[in-house]
Amino acid sequence: MVSKHELTRIDEWLWEVPMGFRADMRVPARVYADEAILDAALLDRSVEQLINTACLPGVVRFVLAMPDIHQGYGPPIGGVAAMSTTDGVISPGAVGYDINCGVRLLRSNLEASQIRPRLGEIMDVLNNGLPSGVGRGGDVRLSEKDMDRVLELGAQWAVAMGYGEPEDVDKTEERGAMPMASAGAVSSRARKRGTDQLGTLGAGNHFVEIGEVSELYDERAAESLGLYPGQVVVWIHSGSRGLGHQVCTDYVQSLQASVYRYGIHLPDRELVCAPVDSPEGKSYMAAMACAANYAWANRQLLTHRVRELLRQVLAAQFPHAAFSLVYDIAHNIAKLEEHQVGKNRVRVVVHRKGATRSLGPGDARLPASYRQIGQPVLVPGDMGTGSYLLLGTNEAAERSFSSSCHGAGRVMSRSAATRARRGQEVQRTLAEKGIEIRGPWKGLAEEAPEAYKDIDRVVDVVHKAGLARKVCRLVPLGVLKG
Repeated sequence: MVSKHELTRIDEWLWEVPMGFRADMRVPARVYADEAILDAALLDRSVEQLINTACLPGVVRFVLAMPDIHQGYGPPIGGVAAMSTTDGVISPGAVGYDINCGVRLLRSNLEASQIRPRLGEIMDVLNNGLPSGVGRGGDVRLSEKDMDRVLELGAQWAVAMGYGEPEDVDKTEERGAMPMASAGAVSSRARKRGTDQLGTLGAGNHFVEIGEVSELYDERAAESLGLYPGQVVVWIHSGSRGLGHQVCTDYVQSLQASVYRYGIHLPDRELVCAPVDSPEGKSYMAAMACAANYAWANRQLLTHRVRELLRQVLAAQFPHAAFSLVYDIAHNIAKLEEHQVGKNRVRVVVHRKGATRSLGPGDARLPASYRQIGQPVLVPGDMGTGSYLLLGTNEAAERSFSSSCHGAGRVMSRSAATRARRGQEVQRTLAEKGIEIRGPWKGLAEEAPEAYKDIDRVVDVVHKAGLARKVCRLVPLGVLKG
């Protein structure tokens, strides 16, 4: 375990485990945190896992963790690592099992005061109309041909099939499809698990939330995003479901042999990997991209269904209700990008696990409508507190490989949370605050607000460290947990 006195404090918000801490470290390990967040991180193995990640071949500059850091499989959740494309590796554990677990935000033309009296009815309609839960399928069943198209075209396939609006693609990271995807890299078992799960929510921390814009920090940026105080918004948080989990499982197993084949020494077998430019590494990248595309298609179908359900329940009172996509971002993903390393710009594979991209103003990868302000960074908190929309900064390119946090981050395991409170009690407590909650009792207990870090504190670190800047805070009105 690492102790606090062994870290060097670089500035008020950044701490570093120097490269000399362990002989096998190839780069320093950095943590963005305040004192309290760092103290909490040192109670589990998350910082140790970050140090282990710093030992991987071809890692460049530093590995780092966001303030929502907590222990994961292999690297910590909240971890970011960039690997050289010439002598570096790609690691499934540094992406995560729920590939492209991500979140999207919709804005409406309604105000919270207009729908508050009907919140219970609205949440019941969403609960009854959206398939959720472990292994739960939906009403869209894919043929083999359709599966190939989903894996390679992602959200673009969904919109072409009528599940959404053309502008949805423009407001989705990577336009909803990673080009290196190749359906042949995905196993038949993974494909089978994904046959009927498009348009489904899943379980765990996945959710659909009706929220309200509560506070603005940058009125001009909020106006550019079409957001204003009192406005109703909708969050959708889901991923690649069983297909993505199986892709990770398949490659964690198959790459065990690659570690020996290429003579890679690992401090933790959970960091199993393969050289980026090897056949095995390229195969994982192609399969991972397919799972990411599946996740974008899944969130697109969920969006289409949420729009249908909300328009249905609100039709008589608000016949012109509209729900437009603000943005969609990935959390668990690896991407080929260019970054400054020393005096040169080099191509690297940036692993973001429980972290999100944070591009600054002027970046050509952004939709034209957002190019002047930077990339929307969506940071959902716990279901009883609040969430944030931030914008990426140009400073983040130097400080974090253009990365930011992805949420509040857990402070309690799911088993500990279920021992602490019953789901019925969580629902009752939130109802007293005016928040309508729907979901299985066990899931509500696992996702109790106290199981998470203080989202305000996490975002404050990101904002003050210059990784992303605050635009607005949003609060929950109703939450459906998978």
